[in-house]
Amino acid sequence: MEYNLNDKVIMKKGHPCGNNEFEIIRLGADIKIRCIKCNHVIMLPRVEFNKKIKKVINNEKEEKN
Repeated sequence: MEYNLNDKVIMKKGHPCGNNEFEIIRLGADIKIRCIKCNHVIMLPRVEFNKKIKKVINNEKEEKN
C-alpha cells in the first residue's frame, strides 16, 4: 500500500475517542499519525502500521492537481 506525508488514513481499529481517521505526520522506519478528532499523536513501527491500516484517503491538495 502506498501513502505519503499528510495523507489521511483509516485504521482497522478506532481510537478510544471514537474516530478511526488519522493523518500521517511523519514517515520513516516509524510512522507517526495524528487522530483527526482529538489530535492525539501515535507512533507505530512501519511493519505494525502496514498491518493495521485499512484504507488510504489521498490528500485533498494532490487530488486537485
